[in-house]
Amino acid sequence: MRNLNADNITAAVVEEFSGCQDERLKTILNSLVGHLHTFLREVEPTEQEWTQAIDFLTRTGQMCDDERQEFILLSDTLGVTMLVDAINHQSSDPMVSESTVLGPFYVADPPAAAKGESIDWNVEGEPLYAEGRVRDERGEPLANVVVDVWQSDSEGFYDVQKELDSASLRARFTTDDQGRYAFWTVTPAPYPIPTDGPVGKMLEVTGRHPYRPAHVHFMLMADGCESLVTQVFAEDDPYLDSDAVFGVKDSLVKDFRLMPPGQAPDGRSMQTSYRHLNYDFGLKAS
Repeated sequence: MRNLNADNITAAVVEEFSGCQDERLKTILNSLVGHLHTFLREVEPTEQEWTQAIDFLTRTGQMCDDERQEFILLSDTLGVTMLVDAINHQSSDPMVSESTVLGPFYVADPPAAAKGESIDWNVEGEPLYAEGRVRDERGEPLANVVVDVWQSDSEGFYDVQKELDSASLRARFTTDDQGRYAFWTVTPAPYPIPTDGPVGKMLEVTGRHPYRPAHVHFMLMADGCESLVTQVFAEDDPYLDSDAVFGVKDSLVKDFRLMPPGQAPDGRSMQTSYRHLNYDFGLKAS
């Protein structure tokens, strides 16, 4: 532990973890130290640059609270979230829906809503009727699947970004005995991820835009199945090929079809035009 230098310090640090009883933790820490030290030898940061890096991470943590998770945002914008997702959710089964990023605006235990209910509480925008079925790997409908949904409004803001008295554009549904879900909402808009923190500054100084394509978030949970976290994107959105968090997959792009006034799929009489999203999900057995 004496006379350490750039050549021998990595082995010394790894040796300090040799007494760790948790083998998985030891493997992770040893790999982390090895890769981090290799990175530092490669880029040779100045002491000022390293101080700036620590300050960046400090400010990232200071931006986190019950309604904002800047570290998730950092993970998303560096492609780390999608890489972890790809490692943990590999499937070649076309019946299983693909997953994507959770994002920083999920709120646990959203308000419960009945099938077909409108969740556009306290907001205005172009109406959107979303519906579909949830099936298992054999194509059989899954009843009693918990379906959490959340999204931005038609101006690109989530409820937690606005001073609302209660939740809006987020709810929890349960599929019926045929695996169906349905709800009314508003058509989401493309929007910039929060840029008032260190992650936004990082995008600015590196010449990246902060925009995400319009989408609706879904989290599906059912007994005997792996939980699915995913999003459905509007197919005509200009940011599909440059999503700031790298979350778009072809299978998750769908037409938010513009419909004329008249009778909606659920029988509602619409006096104005509206959008219709029909998307089916497939869950993988756990």
